[in-house]
Amino acid sequence: MKGKILKAAVAGILCAAMSLAPVQGIVTVAEDTDGIIYSSDFEDGDTSKFSKRGDRDTSVIEVSDDASAPSGSKVMSVTGRSSGWNGPSFDCSSNLEPNVKYVVSAKVKAAWYNNVRISIQQTPAGATEATYGNLVQAVSQGDWVELTTSFSFPESSKDVSVYIESDDKTDLWVDDFSISLAPNNLDKSLPSLKNVYSKYFKLGTATTVKELAPNSTKELILKHFNSITAGNELKPDAVLDKNACLALAEEGDDTNPQVSLAAARPILDFARDNNIPVRGHVLVWHQQTPTWFFKENYADDGEWVSKEKMLQRMENYIKNVFEAVKEEYPDVDFYAWDVVNECWLDDGNYRKAGSQEEGSQNSPWVKVFGDNSFIKPAFEFAKKYAPEGTKLYYNDFNEYMPQKTQAIIKMVEEINSDGHYIDGIGMQSHLDVRSGSDAFPAVNVYEKAVKAFTETGLDVQVTELDATVNDTDHFAEQAQYYSDIMDVLVKYADKISAVVFWGTTDDQSWRASKTPLLFNEDYSAKESFYSIIDGLDYDEEIPEETTTTATENLVSENTTTTTSEIVTGDVVYGDANLDGKVSISDAVAILQYVANASKYNLDDKAKANADVDGNPGVTGKDAAVLQQVDAGVYDVSQLPLKS
Repeated sequence: MKGKILKAAVAGILCAAMSLAPVQGIVTVAEDTDGIIYSSDFEDGDTSKFSKRGDRDTSVIEVSDDASAPSGSKVMSVTGRSSGWNGPSFDCSSNLEPNVKYVVSAKVKAAWYNNVRISIQQTPAGATEATYGNLVQAVSQGDWVELTTSFSFPESSKDVSVYIESDDKTDLWVDDFSISLAPNNLDKSLPSLKNVYSKYFKLGTATTVKELAPNSTKELILKHFNSITAGNELKPDAVLDKNACLALAEEGDDTNPQVSLAAARPILDFARDNNIPVRGHVLVWHQQTPTWFFKENYADDGEWVSKEKMLQRMENYIKNVFEAVKEEYPDVDFYAWDVVNECWLDDGNYRKAGSQEEGSQNSPWVKVFGDNSFIKPAFEFAKKYAPEGTKLYYNDFNEYMPQKTQAIIKMVEEINSDGHYIDGIGMQSHLDVRSGSDAFPAVNVYEKAVKAFTETGLDVQVTELDATVNDTDHFAEQAQYYSDIMDVLVKYADKISAVVFWGTTDDQSWRASKTPLLFNEDYSAKESFYSIIDGLDYDEEIPEETTTTATENLVSENTTTTTSEIVTGDVVYGDANLDGKVSISDAVAILQYVANASKYNLDDKAKANADVDGNPGVTGKDAAVLQQVDAGVYDVSQLPLKS
């Protein structure tokens, strides 16, 4: 896309952005350590911020001498472990604030060859059991390895902690542990992608509850996107309520699967509060659908149900999901929904019969039905129960493979031959730039598939767009490829209603190691961002949608204030470090004070200045308000907030 953006200006912005960009998804913490919330090299002998992970954790956590220590001569030793999950845990709920992006870093050594990890534990809203996720891992062969990653957690989660673990019970040693505020270089002065593409199609993104947790991610979405997809939280394994299904089965009814929207609620609430249209994803899929869903009485070891019973379950499941969204989110525009996902192999044949445990290409749907004959009734049921105005899609990946392209087209034409059940085709578009010259698919191959799908007369949506690159040395090639792909989509825009990127920032992508998206981990725009707006004729003065949320108090994205000078007076709200201005450093000063008041004390004047959230006393909530001032959500003139 050539010509319409001022090249000199873009070059200057790019230089600034790339100087701050992370490498291969790893955050670089500023050397001045202004953002450090907690750090220890354990030279003081203190491990009080770390605890064992419950009564069954047999770890002995203490400071010991180590001549190989990365810094100083002391480390935190973790011995006496009886399981790999035993280890030192840092309590985030007490020491950190929700909805903030942090960087955690540690040097770790295992006694022998082992995968060592930093992981996160939390209990989501409405859940009775904790969930666990690996944040980053590396292999230690008796040597020190550095683990660094970003993380965040929503306010609705309870008992949040990050912890260090390994594959087995080997002794571990830890040094130079730190948690800091993640860099935030979100540029609110950039053109809004949704405005740039407003005359062509919706421009959307996918997110997960974890990815959406930081307020800065919410701001980026509100700035650039007018469609949102739940990455995992509306898939069958997230929606099906096994305990409720089992309880109903005990009463003699195992044909009415029970569902819950609890997993998706933070995303759907965000969409509702900000008037963002939603793509539902996905109802019928061979993956992320528990095998027990296909078994008699929902028993893990039960017999496979008959085709007739599975049709009953399918209808009731689809009915219950759509009734739940209509009842709980009547004001959300569910403009599209993927009804069936990934039923065709690249060679144009349907999947093998079997459970996912028996092979990733297997389909339990084919196991029950014998073939793909379940697809048409899925669309018939969806058409019957979907919210008014919701269009229904068949969605697939590698959709540009010629035999798969033809299989999809033949299928939708046959299903629609006696009625209009399928409204559109979803092209996932997980693409690979590689090193540029070896990009797959080639742009002309991708265009051939786009053309073929649009010629069916059905709507086309690009549903999961990302484009991996081998390394950051090839970001220019990635930018050119993205530009060429978007050129194709603009060319066929009269038949394409939405283009959705599969994620927001590179570090949160399911393909994070190959940096496939438009924004770096610190929210700065990559070369690919500029390449897809260059050459498009758009009105920079288009009024942006007002997207204020009551829960997060996010305001119009036109706000640009990031650092504010202070008006002199007895109390200068926000100036917690008494340097004469409000900036992110004041938030850091507050968080340090909250974490360790004896080490990072604030005097009376600083405390008065820091108390900005509308509630008496200095807490982490005051720091969260100042982070939002730094991001432009509030202006300093609004401080203190009203309680």
